[in-house]
Amino acid sequence: MSSDYDTTPLSFVELGFSGPVLQAINEAGYECPTPIQQEMIPHVLAGKDVVGQAQTGTGKTAAFALPLLTRLQTGNSRTPQILVLAPTRELAIQVAESFEAYGKHIKNLRVLPIFGGQDYSIQLKQLHFGVQIVVGTPGRVMDHIRRGSLKTETIHSLVLDEADEMLKMGFLDDVKWILEQLPGRKQTALFSATMPRTIRDIAHKYLNEPVEITIKARTVSAQTVNQRCLITNGMAAKVNALARILEAEAFDGVLVFVRTKIQTVEIAEQLAALGHSVAPLNGDIQQSQRLRTVEQLKAKKIDILVATDVAARGLDVERISHVINFDIPFDPEAYIHRIGRTGRAGRSGEAILFINARERSMLRSIEQTTRQKIMMMDLPSTAAVNKRRVDGFKAKITAALQEDTSFYATLVNEYLAENEVSPEQLAAALALLVQGNRPLLLPEQKFSEAASLPPERRSSNTRKPPTRPTRPIRPSRSAAIQLPPEEGMERFRIELGSEHGIKPANIVGAIANEADINSRFIGRISIFDTYSTVDLPCGMPEDVLRLLHKSRVGSKTLKIQRIAGDGEAPTQSARVQKPFKRSGSPTGKSRKNAVQDNRSI
Repeated sequence: MSSDYDTTPLSFVELGFSGPVLQAINEAGYECPTPIQQEMIPHVLAGKDVVGQAQTGTGKTAAFALPLLTRLQTGNSRTPQILVLAPTRELAIQVAESFEAYGKHIKNLRVLPIFGGQDYSIQLKQLHFGVQIVVGTPGRVMDHIRRGSLKTETIHSLVLDEADEMLKMGFLDDVKWILEQLPGRKQTALFSATMPRTIRDIAHKYLNEPVEITIKARTVSAQTVNQRCLITNGMAAKVNALARILEAEAFDGVLVFVRTKIQTVEIAEQLAALGHSVAPLNGDIQQSQRLRTVEQLKAKKIDILVATDVAARGLDVERISHVINFDIPFDPEAYIHRIGRTGRAGRSGEAILFINARERSMLRSIEQTTRQKIMMMDLPSTAAVNKRRVDGFKAKITAALQEDTSFYATLVNEYLAENEVSPEQLAAALALLVQGNRPLLLPEQKFSEAASLPPERRSSNTRKPPTRPTRPIRPSRSAAIQLPPEEGMERFRIELGSEHGIKPANIVGAIANEADINSRFIGRISIFDTYSTVDLPCGMPEDVLRLLHKSRVGSKTLKIQRIAGDGEAPTQSARVQKPFKRSGSPTGKSRKNAVQDNRSI
């Protein structure tokens, strides 16, 4: 059964929820169910097996959470009744939070998310105390079933959420194993944005005469997202364009997507230096810190996240108003998942994509896949940025006037009585004190207006930009943006920087002397405040790296380590293997090992 959702919408009252669940729905302000909810909820309430296909952000979580909570056996029972499998830790936490929100008026309800990266003792304690609903990633659920800490005998409902993502991430065998451990379940619900053959085979084998519901989408990306594109030429232009857009656009929360882990930190540092409340989010950050960062975004303590695709999987924060693709994704599907972080469940959102002239083919591919035109945008003008700055400054004055200013009013009157200045002059001097060294208005020459326009849109009398690219905003050496390694080279990080008195000659000397590497095989060296990077030939032997890791410059060790992208395939430089050479004869290791070393953790 499929639906284009042309039927008359029902209300939540008509769907037959229990009193506590309906009370939570009303308090949340929901009025009408989404298409997937209206089609799916009656069958889940009836206890039938279901297969639901709908795009991300259409309300799939409520489609199974609301009816399952209504069917939950309440009372003093603390044995697991509902198990939800999710592909990522972030999605598991999100689904668990939804169950808690929808079931907040159900007495003695306990919901537990279980996932890798969290201490086992915390989860074991909660499972021993007793929970009715468990939401987890396949690997950790398997561990608890094997330990005997997750009892499966009382589980009557199983949900496979985002089954296609679990397939892509290699969880297929884990999911099948878990399904076989739940022979007594009475209901199974499978939800997926796409329906590849493998997922259909699982549905046919493990589900009992499932009701199949497909919500057909006229477009695969949300119509509530306004998609725009900005052509930028070079890294400096991208950084400057990002800074200007954040000043000119009215936003609530912003998610900036980049390709590598190191870029999340570097760009976050640059934006922080410009006065933004920002944090990086990547796979190298400990899970506990990632969770705190997301909570800070929800609580409006952070306004901007700079993230990789892997780290942002399952991220659902209502206040994200803008998604900025600083780096274009490698495929259209990744783009759809990125912009799906905004404009969810009917809310409006903005998606901005940075591309260069060579990436136009990918832009056309994205437009064909989404069946939506991405409109070209101009870089916000200096006048627009300055207007926003002035308006913001005035808003701060207005907000300050709402506070108790009696002490400062007395102080100002005393100053006026003691000095021959007008109130306007005094107010201007106070404004200057508040603003500090940073000018309120942006100088006209700060950005090159034409640099971010495609060539065909530049006027004939536009001055040709200099050969050297415009320098990006560099608040400190630790916030610099680096060029990628040259072909045949890969990048390594050294835990010594300018604060330690390190110089390029020190690095060359340590590597050349300690590892017996010819200096001509040492590539680009960049020194920052607290660390440095060096490019070395691909395929560095592990014994050489271990030696270099312990090498010293003065009294400090290099602690050198390979830098890899977050969840990406190896870069071109990692694929094209040039032989690594010491001062004498060449040596190296296999292509396979070199590629494996470049995989992210």
